[in-house]
Amino acid sequence: MMTRIGVVVMVLALGAAISGRADDAVTYAEKLGWPKGARVVIFHVDDAGMHHDANMGAIEAMEKGVATSASIMFPCPWVPEIVAYAKANPDKDFGMHCTLTSEWKSYRWGPVAGKPAVPGLVDEEGCLWHSAEETAQHATADEVERELRAQLDRAMTMGFTPTHLDTHMGTVYQTPEFLERYIKLGAEKGIPVMVPGGHCYFLLKEEPRFAELVGPLGEKVWSLGLPVLDDLHTGYGSKGPEDKKRQILEFLRECKPGVTQFIVHCTRPSDNFAHVTGSGPTRLAELEAMLDPEVRATIEREGIILTTWRELKQRRGQAK
Repeated sequence: MMTRIGVVVMVLALGAAISGRADDAVTYAEKLGWPKGARVVIFHVDDAGMHHDANMGAIEAMEKGVATSASIMFPCPWVPEIVAYAKANPDKDFGMHCTLTSEWKSYRWGPVAGKPAVPGLVDEEGCLWHSAEETAQHATADEVERELRAQLDRAMTMGFTPTHLDTHMGTVYQTPEFLERYIKLGAEKGIPVMVPGGHCYFLLKEEPRFAELVGPLGEKVWSLGLPVLDDLHTGYGSKGPEDKKRQILEFLRECKPGVTQFIVHCTRPSDNFAHVTGSGPTRLAELEAMLDPEVRATIEREGIILTTWRELKQRRGQAK
């Protein structure tokens, strides 16, 4: 996700010269009340609402597996199903997956705000652009904010309040203006926004250029009264579906102190899902990893603390 952010973009977004990393001695986990050295993890299921099979995968991963949180794509067709589940299970952690792209070839969606309100977000098929880069090329920050507010309004109208906001395909990180509006919305509504701003051990393996940037971003979000992640693992980098379990076990062993989110896209794919995307085998492998007894045993053996965005918000409200 963060690999799409350019250095210049982030510097401008922060609106300040970067003079060095934030103090690494104190993690955001400690600031949120966990003891020094605590390794706290959110296993987060992206793309709920995108398809019935994605909904079933998210539910199974949270009910039977170690996944602790998920987020919903409000422009997508299967939103009513997963929102009904979330409302019937208020103990489950569901956020809003801020969706500004429609990436598949034959299974697509348009903006919640409607084309007349956000023409720059819409391609020649009347859908959101396929890629984050295209969205950044054509859309304005005003249109992005208008669409994100429309998505949140749809959620609220359905009687659902998200536990957090995050971003589909990293699109809100494409420009400093997009990022500013994303953070602004969360701060205004008192909803946590998914922002990594601590040591970022795993994230910086993917993109070392951010070493001087993540600290000030975290400080900015924390100053707005919102919780901050110490690190983010995007889930990329495995060698295929058969490698997913190994990747997650390695993550658990290498995880550093702090709050780290690991992203998965759990799906229980039917035959129909292959007509949407060829990613079904990988999504199924991620679901199976969430259900795997060895993964659960490793969490316990390593002393990993599982948490949710709801808990992060509660702890942030009690922190200084």
